[in-house]
Amino acid sequence: MENKLRIMSGMRPTGKLHLGHYLGVLKNWVNLQDEYECYFSIADWHALTTKYNQTSDMRQNVQDVLLDWLCAGVDCEKSVIYLQSLVPQTASLHIYLSMITPQNWVERDPTLKDLAKIMKDKQENMSNLSYGLFGYPVLMTADILTFNAHLVPVGIDQVAHVELSRDIARRFNNIYGVNYFIEPKPKLTQVPLLKGLDGNKMGKSFNNDIKLSDTSEITQKKVMTGITDRNRIRKDDKGNPDNCEVIYDYWKIFGSNEDLAMVCDGCKNATMGCAECKKRLAQKINDQLAPLREKRIELESDMKKVDEILHDGSKKAQIKAQEVLDGAIDVIKMYK
Repeated sequence: MENKLRIMSGMRPTGKLHLGHYLGVLKNWVNLQDEYECYFSIADWHALTTKYNQTSDMRQNVQDVLLDWLCAGVDCEKSVIYLQSLVPQTASLHIYLSMITPQNWVERDPTLKDLAKIMKDKQENMSNLSYGLFGYPVLMTADILTFNAHLVPVGIDQVAHVELSRDIARRFNNIYGVNYFIEPKPKLTQVPLLKGLDGNKMGKSFNNDIKLSDTSEITQKKVMTGITDRNRIRKDDKGNPDNCEVIYDYWKIFGSNEDLAMVCDGCKNATMGCAECKKRLAQKINDQLAPLREKRIELESDMKKVDEILHDGSKKAQIKAQEVLDGAIDVIKMYK
């Protein structure tokens, strides 16, 4: 792995993952792990930035994320899978980086700007943000620099996060007159835009998602709620797939060219009703997710082994993290 470029990425443990996570992140990670040295973090510290008072389900959420990663094909033999809080070197590096990061750099972070707008709309003050949430962009930078990662896979809307990490790495190098930290670059990925079944952004809080771990029966029931062409009231009304707000987009992802042709013909000529269309789509989705779901059930039967995977990966992560941290401490010339 020494000759490969390093990639670092992570995900907050917020519970079982859905199709948006699978198509937008996990499938990409699975492809990357054969070409790059990959470090994938379950970022439980980041979860605390907004859920610090809701930790009763933290352990279960961590396990659910790990199970979904493994059943999707993230391989502990190819990638280092670790729990953020089990790599304390990240916290140590975060302290050093926080000492050199100007406050206005943190304030310009897009996510914090969005939070400021939300709080203003609620007539609240930014001072109500916790210290941890306000400083999370620096912790995110520490996540990346802990492994001196070359690349961070992100969508176009997340490039600003990586730019801040580049700025902090550059500032560290300039202050101490070294070329120690790699300035990480964003590795742009094409993230399929998959709406929730109600046409809004997919999310478990909106109850409009399909989870990787859902049963085939639950999946079909959910798909049947998906929005189609609102102008098509009855089965014998001729429809237009271009006006189908959700279901046809799912067909584009889960169907073959032949499937799309069949759906278009059935819709335009009113030979297939929306209910039948949804039933067929649900079967396509279930067929593609069946191997993942079978593997998840198998993994759930031995959670001790699953926990070992996470702890073993965290120990591997600590080795590289300690190496990078020791180098940074030497550069800063801290007393040892």
